Amino acid sequence: MIRVETSVVIDRPPDEVFAYISNFENNPKWQSGMQQAKFTSEGPLGVGSTYTQVAKFLGRRIQSTFEVLEYEPERMVKATTTSGSFPITFTRLVEPVEGGTQVAAIIEGDASGFFKLAEPLMARLVQRSVDADYANLKHILETQAE
Repeated sequence: MIRVETSVVIDRPPDEVFAYISNFENNPKWQSGMQQAKFTSEGPLGVGSTYTQVAKFLGRRIQSTFEVLEYEPERMVKATTTSGSFPITFTRLVEPVEGGTQVAAIIEGDASGFFKLAEPLMARLVQRSVDADYANLKHILETQAE
């Protein structure tokens, strides 16, 4: 089991930050290796919403389908894979803090096959990747405002 956590403070209002990170079609704009993401259910976003994504990680193409498990408007979204070669569950939390909005993320995954062999290395690579993605998110959202 791989579990990584990260958080970042973004100098933007919580509703703007949540709107951006809960629109999963934005994922390729701020997550490295993410090639595409598309909703497969009708809006609005809520429990049961689904989307597919294609990513590249360690040279492998990973196509996954996700379903939203928990949803609190403008505060939290949690989703899990329903199909794909790398099962993961992620939670994105948003809360107002002095100086903007704190965004926290928890990603949990079960490595299998090729990825299972490299699980200790994978955990470090995933942590580094997630930290960089959230730093990129901060940069994008703060510079969009200017």
